[in-house]
Amino acid sequence: MPQLGVENSPAEAINWQKIDTILLDMDGTLLDLNFDLHFWMEYLPLVFANKHKLTHQQSKDKLYPMMRAEAGKLHWYCLDYWQKVLELDIINLKKDVAHLIKIHPFVLEFLSQAKSHKKRIYLITNAHRKTIELKMRTTNLAHYFDEIISSHDYKIAKEEQEFWHKLNENISFEKSNSIFFDDSESVLNAAKAYGIGTIIAINKPSSKIKAKKIPGFINIENFAQALPVQK
Repeated sequence: MPQLGVENSPAEAINWQKIDTILLDMDGTLLDLNFDLHFWMEYLPLVFANKHKLTHQQSKDKLYPMMRAEAGKLHWYCLDYWQKVLELDIINLKKDVAHLIKIHPFVLEFLSQAKSHKKRIYLITNAHRKTIELKMRTTNLAHYFDEIISSHDYKIAKEEQEFWHKLNENISFEKSNSIFFDDSESVLNAAKAYGIGTIIAINKPSSKIKAKKIPGFINIENFAQALPVQK
């Protein structure tokens, strides 16, 4: 299986001539996770602190356990959920720091090559539709995708096998001829359990953190290592 050949270079391990469907995560994969980390770990706690007359650290101490309790579940990714729980306008707060939304290096080259070679390209993300709209408006990436799919459409996160079954019912792809890129180890493992033929781990999701190898998968720091895309 390709994902076991981690000793090879990523380009050698990807058989582009066999692949017809590309499945791509958004945050940390195509886009710099620095935006999301800063928003949830720093900016949102600051706004919450100001609202409730707490210190920044007191706010973090209150919010972080709430976030950890929902990690990997659909609520973790749901802006409506957090807006209700925290009584804050989450999407407008995200707009406050939207200048941090950045495309990872070589993503545009990768998408352009994939599109020119007539690959089917799908954005599949746990992100809420409101976040997707903000990021597509900021990055102008939407036209590269055959379809943009949020796990909220299926009411189940990518970490769950049911998501993958519903995805295949929706877009009808051959597992062995598909490649999936993501930065989340739990999501990568879910894709592996489902049987996606080629799985690529993004091991440097944020420009502000060092690369960290994700075991059991082909690892890349950026999309230059997955080029060139071939027919």
